[in-house]
Amino acid sequence: MKKVGLLFVAVFITVFSFAQDAAEKMNQANEALQNKEYVKALELYQEVLAIPDHGQDVEGITSTMNQLKPVIAKDEASDAIDNKEYDKAVEIYKTAMTEFPDDASIASQAGVKFYNAGITSYKAKSYLEAAKCFTIAEMDFKNDKAEKYKNASLKKVAEDLAAEGKTSVEEVEVCAENKALLINSLASAYVMQGNDLYKQGAAILSAANQKVNDGGMTTADDAYAAEVAKAKKEFTAAIEVLEKALALDANNANATKLLEACKSVI
Repeated sequence: MKKVGLLFVAVFITVFSFAQDAAEKMNQANEALQNKEYVKALELYQEVLAIPDHGQDVEGITSTMNQLKPVIAKDEASDAIDNKEYDKAVEIYKTAMTEFPDDASIASQAGVKFYNAGITSYKAKSYLEAAKCFTIAEMDFKNDKAEKYKNASLKKVAEDLAAEGKTSVEEVEVCAENKALLINSLASAYVMQGNDLYKQGAAILSAANQKVNDGGMTTADDAYAAEVAKAKKEFTAAIEVLEKALALDANNANATKLLEACKSVI
């Protein structure tokens, strides 16, 4: 009987020790939860459940843990976006969406976060980065406001490429869909350049002809010939960029029309 009594005391002390340890960790976990230290809280709840004979409410702890997991995932993804680790953020969000399919807030937050990151990049004139963020917001997380700003960002990228005289977008890191949009935007940027040059040439020629009509010069004068030469220089420059536009988009009607107009006065 004495041995049995000692064994009972030993088991009782051990069980009591487990329960006391679990209670302490529960208090720490709840405190961490109140302080919004969600990762710490989750780890402590997991430690509680790992303790034998913990004596805690398993159902309640499990429910709390299941609520914490998507919150933690969203926080981690948000931090990744802030650090411009966009691929990492997408992976975290999509994993969370798979694990918690009933939580619509995950995709919603992802769309908003990437949209806002796009706005920030656009304002900083980082147009390619902005286009990437808006594309992710639109295509991966169905943000219905992102497409408009994605297109605006690609237009800015195209304008920069046109300013550099680029005739290809192959080196630009964008998805296939955006590459097609970028090609069209680059062609349009060259059409705008061509249109501006055409207008400048037309203005020079019109002013010279007005002077002739007013009697200030004749078409035989060197001054008139000089003005015509200036105008032709603008038209020639316009032809060069319009041909770039048509090389990118052979069906661009505006480029074709302007090119014909320029050639008619050369």
